[in-house]
Amino acid sequence: MTAEIMAATEASMEKALENLKEAFVSVRTGRANPMMLDKIKVDYYGVPTPINQMAAVKTPDAHMLIIEPWDKSCLRGIEAAILASDLGITPSNDGSMIRLPFPALTEERRKEMVKQCKAYAEEGRVAVRNARRDGNAKIERLKKDSEISEDDARRAEEQIQKLTDKFIGTVDEMLKKKEAEVMEI
Repeated sequence: MTAEIMAATEASMEKALENLKEAFVSVRTGRANPMMLDKIKVDYYGVPTPINQMAAVKTPDAHMLIIEPWDKSCLRGIEAAILASDLGITPSNDGSMIRLPFPALTEERRKEMVKQCKAYAEEGRVAVRNARRDGNAKIERLKKDSEISEDDARRAEEQIQKLTDKFIGTVDEMLKKKEAEVMEI
């Protein structure tokens, strides 16, 4: 019984890490990264479609993304979606492709990005702690209903705490890497 609770708790913590990875991808570093466009949806014949499903996204150099749609009629829609997004980049449309120039980040902007990363990391830590709380609550319920002994409950709670420490350590590592990436000139 406690094994199921442990597995569910670990799965919740894994999901928290996945969400953090997705959040970190959306944070702009000094480099052009095609994954930054993953969250941007374009209205394509009435269907919100990710850019990478309707165009080839290339990175000719570290500070440029080129978007070449397979259907040239959707260029304006892609351009409008990028402008409406929070990327903070002005696309350049030449009629057959869209260029996204990524200017080098200023020191001040880098610090803002690091703050944003820290906020995402804190959300990740909170999600991991919430998973711990839920797991511990299930253990307490089993103990209260006399389905497991107090010793088993204590051992299970210790295991959940070890899991929590491991996942929070992973969140901190991810934050450290992303901070270094953002602050790199």
